[in-house]
Amino acid sequence: QVQLVESGGGLVQAGGSLTLSCALSGRTFSSYAVGWFRQAPGKEREFVAAIRWNGYTTYYADSVKGRFTISMGYAKNTVDLQMNSLKPGDTAVYSCAYEGARGGSYYYPGTYEYWGQGTQVTVSS
Repeated sequence: QVQLVESGGGLVQAGGSLTLSCALSGRTFSSYAVGWFRQAPGKEREFVAAIRWNGYTTYYADSVKGRFTISMGYAKNTVDLQMNSLKPGDTAVYSCAYEGARGGSYYYPGTYEYWGQGTQVTVSS
C-alpha cells in the first residue's frame, strides 16, 4: 500500500510560479514511476509529467515542456513539480500518482495504482 499527499497549490497570476510537492509513504520501489496529472472542470484527466522513482528519467506533456520540471524532492520520498510561466489554461486540480505493479505507458492514468487527493492550482489572467 502506498499513500500520497499533495501540497503547494494556490492562486497565482499568469506568468508566475508554483511548486507542488507529493509526499509518498508506504512500500515504494525505485523501478516504478510517480506521475502528475491534472483535471480542469468539464475536462478529462490530463497527463502532466512523470519521473522514474530512481530519479533519472522524466516525461512531460508537450503543453508543459520547457515550463514545468519534475524532480525528486529535497525531503525524502517526495516528488516536486516546479511550474513556471503559468497560464490560465494551467488551472486545474493537480494530483500525483504512483505506478505500482501495473506497468504500462506513463502517460496513461490507468497505469497508476495509487492516487493523492489533489491540490487546486488557479492561474488568474
